[in-house]
Amino acid sequence: MIGNDIFLTAEWRKLILANYAVDKEVLLKYLPPFTELDDWQGKYYVSLVGFMFVNTRLKGVNIPFHGNFEEVNLRFYVKYKDNGDWKRGVVFVSEIVPKPAITFIANTIYKENYRTLPMKHSWLQNENQLGVEYAWKLKNWNSISVTAMPNSQPILIDSEEDFITEHYWGYTKIGENITSEYGVGHPRWETYPIIDYKIDVDFEKNYGEDFAFLASVEPDSVMLAEGSEINVKKGKKLKG
Repeated sequence: MIGNDIFLTAEWRKLILANYAVDKEVLLKYLPPFTELDDWQGKYYVSLVGFMFVNTRLKGVNIPFHGNFEEVNLRFYVKYKDNGDWKRGVVFVSEIVPKPAITFIANTIYKENYRTLPMKHSWLQNENQLGVEYAWKLKNWNSISVTAMPNSQPILIDSEEDFITEHYWGYTKIGENITSEYGVGHPRWETYPIIDYKIDVDFEKNYGEDFAFLASVEPDSVMLAEGSEINVKKGKKLKG
């Protein structure tokens, strides 16, 4: 039985996360009201993330032809003080999926910034290594891929991997004094040690002038997380 507050359940699998430390001024214009930028050891990260939605259900119901699909997003990290307690969350600059219905639901219900584009992925594993790639077409094909060791490892508490993966809230600016908040539940993840990676992305065409510089810098870190089952709760509005 799905709880009344659960809107969507799925599995997020084989998440590539390329993390770039950026000047906080780049992110402030995207900051939803009532939230603050969250940092890890003084660094403000923006992450390019590619992964698979698997076995997706809305309120426990399978949606034909929409169970499994790719997503690539660009996100950064925030926190929100709720009755004296900090909630750690993410803000999405842009999210790309291959299914128009997913874009419509996410943009309508959660006021997110989804786009629909042609996408593809590949997972290749043998006893020595694991290869994962996500690609999407915006005029030309863009892609993010990694080669990793085939066995995952627990994430250490208070590590950079811990900071990147342990944010359980989503925040979206929907007005000058209104922010949408929703919760995402999942257990702690494991990650695969990275051997190599490749990022072939036109950041300016995909994400605008503010993020064009990412094309000419190397990420501070690249991770591959196995992921898990997840649930997304109904959203609510934070108002001034």
